[in-house]
Amino acid sequence: MATAAVQHVQATALGHVVEPLAQEHRPAKHNVAAELYYYKDPGDGTPPAPSYVGKPSTYLRPHVTQNVVIHDISGDEDKYTLDSHGFQFVKHESKEKDFLDDNKIKAEYYPEIEKLLKDSTGASRVFIFDHTIRRATSDVCDIAGQLRGPARRVHIDQSYGASENRVKHHLPDEADELLKKHFQIINVWRPIKTILRDPLTLANAHSVPDTDLVPAKLIYPDREGETYAVKPNLNHQWYFKYAQRPDEPLFIKCYDSVNDGRARRIPHTAFVDPAHENDAPRESIESGIHTDAPSLDCPVEVPCLIFAPQAGDAFLDFELNIVEQSSAYKANVMFMA
Repeated sequence: MATAAVQHVQATALGHVVEPLAQEHRPAKHNVAAELYYYKDPGDGTPPAPSYVGKPSTYLRPHVTQNVVIHDISGDEDKYTLDSHGFQFVKHESKEKDFLDDNKIKAEYYPEIEKLLKDSTGASRVFIFDHTIRRATSDVCDIAGQLRGPARRVHIDQSYGASENRVKHHLPDEADELLKKHFQIINVWRPIKTILRDPLTLANAHSVPDTDLVPAKLIYPDREGETYAVKPNLNHQWYFKYAQRPDEPLFIKCYDSVNDGRARRIPHTAFVDPAHENDAPRESIESGIHTDAPSLDCPVEVPCLIFAPQAGDAFLDFELNIVEQSSAYKANVMFMA
């Protein structure tokens, strides 16, 4: 595995060092007793009703609540990695601060995410296929490019089959060869402002067996996708980082093509922290290749596909010194080793 460089050399991302979160002091833990929303199994084998992109009323499904303790990992971030738990925090300062201009996000923030992922994982190729800015307080906004509120139900953005179909959909001419490689779908989640209200919690991937996952159809205008709803289980272990800052982006593993005991996918959800229930709504940005309102602390999400250089190659060993941090901007990314 390509690990030596990470052990001895700090990678850089657009002039900023990519390194584990410093542990100069260990803050008091802010563990939270919270209520999470899980899929309510009808018990008769009936699958979940499909959701239709652009039709928010179809996003809601019967749910059941479960009381859990969500553990704050502040000060211990380096113990949680993409391979060990399915998520990882890193230190990275973005030049983008407001995330208001969609064209600017694609022109300037996307290259930052691509370099950050390559430096952190050793991926030879990163393909960003989407981004989401979550600013609304509601959970029923449009999935297709509209501002979306925090998703307050336990879910996984892609099923196993849908993850492979993402490669076929976005890179059809190369899909046959790319699917022979090791690839992952990573969601890069960055707060636009420090997150206090509606933070994101992530389950230890190894505490959630496949038997707790329920395939749920997601219908696009031109194709059919699939996510996972999640059934409740008292064995699920939940974590979050209290008061996550914009320079603490989070990598969320939505899918890993290798099934060798490492974390392959991770359930996650927004939740209500009673201490901040009446605070201003959050803002975040997510960016990514495969995946899936104005307030001051929302995230940006970017889902991404990442690919390994050659078939059989592995990504850098995340058990080492790279720690990824969540962001209010979500990017969906496919990457290959």
